[in-house]
Amino acid sequence: MKKLILMLMLCAPMAMFAQKFGKVNARAVVESLPSYAKAQGEISALSKQKENEIKSMQDELQRKVDEYQKSQSTMNPTAKKAKEDELNSLSQKVQQAYNDAQNELQKKNAELLQPISASVQDAIEKVGKEGGYTFIFEDGAALYTGTTVKDVTAEVKAKLK
Repeated sequence: MKKLILMLMLCAPMAMFAQKFGKVNARAVVESLPSYAKAQGEISALSKQKENEIKSMQDELQRKVDEYQKSQSTMNPTAKKAKEDELNSLSQKVQQAYNDAQNELQKKNAELLQPISASVQDAIEKVGKEGGYTFIFEDGAALYTGTTVKDVTAEVKAKLK
């Protein structure tokens, strides 16, 4: 029994040395892909379009507010109330358009970047299996990286080409 315990204690450190660790800068990999640049272009174009639409709505609201402020002293109470209701309604529409634009941009971002992230994850897994790595960590996540940890970012990029 003592020999078995002694044997296990001697083998345990050897098993630790047999492990292989790697690190990858997934962000650098993603940013190096042509599909990422294309996705960013699409997202940027959609963002600019939504920004222009909202700016147009805000300009219209501001124009109507200015009109109201100039003519409110001459309005009767009924017309004044109707104009205020119209301005409140328009203000709510601008806010709703802003919220809808944010949601649409988030959905588009997820729709375009999810397949890219999946392909990078697949490439990391392939490098891990082919290289016999026990773990591959995201670069920058570890507080300490020893000299035996290999940076596999280039290998992951190669898998995606």
